[in-house]
Amino acid sequence: VQLQASGGGLVPPGNSLRLSCALSGVNNLDYHALAWFRQAPGKERDWVSCINSADSTLYSDSVKGRFTISRDNARNTVYLQMNDLRPEDTAVYYCTADRMGGSYCPIIPYEYWGQGTQVTVSS
Repeated sequence: VQLQASGGGLVPPGNSLRLSCALSGVNNLDYHALAWFRQAPGKERDWVSCINSADSTLYSDSVKGRFTISRDNARNTVYLQMNDLRPEDTAVYYCTADRMGGSYCPIIPYEYWGQGTQVTVSS
């Protein structure tokens, strides 16, 4: 299974970005849990958001109300719509997937990881 994240970039505060993550080599994506993590310079990687096989979504407190995760199983793609971006959102964003789709998705030990895409929020 391979994951290819894209959509990062440099934007001023208050702007939006939409990250995409295309998965290949996976069957029955609808059975998988999908998530986004991020890692800021000098910090640990943090969980941002996830969506399970029932399409239930969860968000970290720092992005709740601003970010939206969604999935398109037919296209084998997961998205992260990020609105009202702040400088503290600056990080490398990673998409992940796991076959434990019905589990509580923030704590799944995700099996598959993408290479990351850089998001920089700065004026």
